[in-house]
Amino acid sequence: MALKIDPWSFPDPELDPVEKGGPARIVLGGGCFWCTEAVYRELEGVLTVKPGYAGDTAATADYRTVCSGRTDHAEVIEVTYDPDRITLGRILKLFFSIAHDPTEKDRQGPDVGRAYRSVIFFESERQRQVAAAYIAQIDAAKLFDGPIQTTLEPLQAFYEAEDYHHDFAARNPNQPYIRMVAAPKVAKLRATHRDLLKAG
Repeated sequence: MALKIDPWSFPDPELDPVEKGGPARIVLGGGCFWCTEAVYRELEGVLTVKPGYAGDTAATADYRTVCSGRTDHAEVIEVTYDPDRITLGRILKLFFSIAHDPTEKDRQGPDVGRAYRSVIFFESERQRQVAAAYIAQIDAAKLFDGPIQTTLEPLQAFYEAEDYHHDFAARNPNQPYIRMVAAPKVAKLRATHRDLLKAG
């Protein structure tokens, strides 16, 4: 990762307004959804994390088609959370500092293509504003070696992935890809943000 500071020092977003009401959700794309799901399922206040697809139509929202590179879908996770226990800003902080490398364009490590782009799918103007302000804050602070490549796209629909993708990293801890890519991210999260983890 091109991060120039340690994850302990990564700043909180300056804009992180209190959300009212019940559970909220945000849809995030940061490369392979097995790996981003593994990070977010650890967090206190996160109610559910579902892998899926966003950015294109229902007709192309399946793993084989998305991996072909012939769609505009991204592999994403739908994070449903309790805003009284974790804020959108905290969720985005981990997105940029732990879950993936936001300076890579249309790829994450060995995974290359539009399906692996860094993207935040917003479903409200408030979400867009918080994300845009945080990207500007991170870029202005020059926390990475290069500019943030994360795109902000309006969420048209979230299509849940096939059953075998759900909790993939937890069910397959010894799978080589999980050991190489997902496990180090989870280890970094546990080392740097114990205060945000679920009990036990």
